[in-house]
Amino acid sequence: MSTMRAVFINEQGSIDNLIYKDDIPVPKVTADSVLIKNRVIGVNFIDTYHRSGLYPVSLPFTLGKEGAGDVVQVGANVTDFKVGDRVVYLGGASYADYTNVPEAGVEKLADEITYEQGASIGIQALTAWTMVRDGYKVQKGDTVLVHAAAGGVGLLLCQMAHHLGATVIGTVSTDEKAQLARANGADHTIVYTRENTVERVNEITNGLGCHAVLDGVGKDTFQDSLAVTRRLGTLISFGNASGAVPPISITCLTPKNLKLMRPQLFAYLAERKESQKWWGEVFDLLKKK
Repeated sequence: MSTMRAVFINEQGSIDNLIYKDDIPVPKVTADSVLIKNRVIGVNFIDTYHRSGLYPVSLPFTLGKEGAGDVVQVGANVTDFKVGDRVVYLGGASYADYTNVPEAGVEKLADEITYEQGASIGIQALTAWTMVRDGYKVQKGDTVLVHAAAGGVGLLLCQMAHHLGATVIGTVSTDEKAQLARANGADHTIVYTRENTVERVNEITNGLGCHAVLDGVGKDTFQDSLAVTRRLGTLISFGNASGAVPPISITCLTPKNLKLMRPQLFAYLAERKESQKWWGEVFDLLKKK
């Protein structure tokens, strides 16, 4: 176990910049970290931001932010984990056979949760759940708009907002994606490639707009998101799928007394007790599915 396979970049840019090697040194644990043999890793949109240069990174850089696997080594100060534990983690460099992760970023997997499930509910499910429980606390009777409703986070947002009692409107690009969004909790879908999002939201809400708009698309949807957020409502811009939102004047929030948030998941997980709270709630949701 001296070398391993990994995918990394030496410079940011296109997909052609990805480098695969099978002789990368296995990382060494520190006093407060654990070494995990990856069984399954998560692939997320943020990986493309790191690769492309939208999010600057120190080079060389091994891609990936999450995975699930088995603990194979623990640091001297680690108390919560032992060799052989099945775990899920959020950290860096998961596009590899082994990943070294600070103890604070690791959680144990219950026996009934598979590696595949663990690796798939990290960044996406935690992003969605923190958004509907803290970014905007969805209540029964709310109307919530989810952009890119058939994407990974989008489908989870539809499920979670529906579970919390909201009327969910989802925007999608095709009829097939509309069907998928409706199967996952969307009450209404808007196929934005042929329908006007603002007009359709106003039709659905009788001109009132939405209590919350959850926008992972970014540049292309931001102005529509502003337009369909109702008076005293909340707009959460959490992604850049179409590019970063250009600089705005804060006075754009004034006419309707809107709240605007641009969250980052890892700021919710900065302390161990916070991480355990959010992971625990997501695990509970998974067990109830």
